[in-house]
Amino acid sequence: MALDQSFVGRTYPPTPPYEVGREKIREFAEAIGDDNPAYLDQEAAKALGHPDVVAPPTFVFAITFKAAGQVVEDPQLGLDYSRVVHGDQKFAYTRPVRAGDRLSVTTTIDAIKSLAGNDILDIRGEVHDETGEHVVTAWTKLVSRAPEEV
Repeated sequence: MALDQSFVGRTYPPTPPYEVGREKIREFAEAIGDDNPAYLDQEAAKALGHPDVVAPPTFVFAITFKAAGQVVEDPQLGLDYSRVVHGDQKFAYTRPVRAGDRLSVTTTIDAIKSLAGNDILDIRGEVHDETGEHVVTAWTKLVSRAPEEV
């Protein structure tokens, strides 16, 4: 069954702050195989004009995808997560994510489309630090596959 179009534009409450740690950034950089010194060494990051180490651009996915869980788990929306695949991801940064940031995400459903029996859900996560400064906007596309015919 197609998802309800009336959910387009629905915004969910901001998440509790997530504190970005140097060790989490280092672990993430190592996991993706990126040895950029700005991710690993505070002095190298400072030499580039940052107050502390910065996170790789895709680091914020973990925070925004968790926040998108508010959409996925909304019983009124009725999304069958067992049929969902990740369709696309993009980011628009105002500034890098840095160690010490306390980030909250406000999630909005930007679009719901049906295509060949599949539901396509576009979710936007606006990430702000604890001062209210915009850090990054993340867009996630989820595809809920059509049930298989028996």
